[in-house]
Amino acid sequence: MASSRVYFSDLRTTVKENLFAKLARLLDRAGIEDVVPNHGLVAIKLHFGEKGNTAFIRPIFLREVVEKVKELGASPFLTDSNTLYAGTRGDSVSHITTALENGFAYAVINAPVIIADGLRGASYAEVQVNGEYIKTAYIGKDIVEADAFLSVAHFKGHELAGFGGTIKNVGMGCAARRGKLEQHSDMSPKVKRKKCVGCGDCVAHCSQGAITIVDKKARIDEAKCIGCGECIIVCPNKAIDIRWSQDVELFQKKMVEYTAAVLKGKEKRSLFVNFLTAISPACDCYGHSDAPIVHDIGIVASRDPVAIDQASVDLVNSQRAAEGSCISKGGEPGEDKFRAIYPRIDWAIQLEYAERLGLGSREYELIKI
Repeated sequence: MASSRVYFSDLRTTVKENLFAKLARLLDRAGIEDVVPNHGLVAIKLHFGEKGNTAFIRPIFLREVVEKVKELGASPFLTDSNTLYAGTRGDSVSHITTALENGFAYAVINAPVIIADGLRGASYAEVQVNGEYIKTAYIGKDIVEADAFLSVAHFKGHELAGFGGTIKNVGMGCAARRGKLEQHSDMSPKVKRKKCVGCGDCVAHCSQGAITIVDKKARIDEAKCIGCGECIIVCPNKAIDIRWSQDVELFQKKMVEYTAAVLKGKEKRSLFVNFLTAISPACDCYGHSDAPIVHDIGIVASRDPVAIDQASVDLVNSQRAAEGSCISKGGEPGEDKFRAIYPRIDWAIQLEYAERLGLGSREYELIKI
């Protein structure tokens, strides 16, 4: 497969060009004019950040994306879908409230916030993909009905996918709750009894009531567990882990097939942007953000969802691990920072599979603007 173009802006600025102007120029070079239709409705998919999280993309940058879309004669809206796990984004009311509290108010971004899968996550469109694992995908209806699609993702580590970038933002982030459950359905964590102290943190965070404390140890009811993985992160003693078999591979491949479903019919109406800033070791779905694993790098944009994630991984791994981060080994330039954090997760699965399905190319040309 031929290489794709990925456009890169570092964070250097001058009195003649601030970072907002530089972002606008990046979008122009990446071809936003060819993506956004005049008078069209444009979904700008991002992660608003869980309440308490601080690593998500700052709203003032989204305003620049919104203004660029409006300049092209279209009507943009910021969107995400509701979550499976217990948090502050499980229904549209709490989700929009969290977005507002995190700064995504109309006065800041100059566009409405619309949760794509409705009040309780039940508003979805069925998209036929006939993939190896997913035959019918359940995508937030408002994203499917939009005329164009922009993914603006915060690039970071992820406890199930190794990293979370464009593919994660699109495939998992656009799925309605039924679609999220389908992607997580093979994931069932296990409790390491020797490490468990029965503190109950996992019980308090389980949205399904699938965890109980029995004989001072956590116990997971697999019939109730939806595999969201939140208990893995919240456990202070690292006593809960993934069942390591085919789980991670299946999860990543399902996520890729959902990405294909979201982009179906919008192949020429999609653009992808990754912010390589505040690169935290875990997802923005948690109500905290650990110290960045490397220093801020810049912003990348592309028409290719595979190439942009491959370029983002390479840019992160080319850096030295930040002093004071969670990385103690494997932090030299050229070493794999995501494997250093999650040594048993092969993040390349999602890229290899996405390339095999024809979503894009892992070969890319990095063009610095």
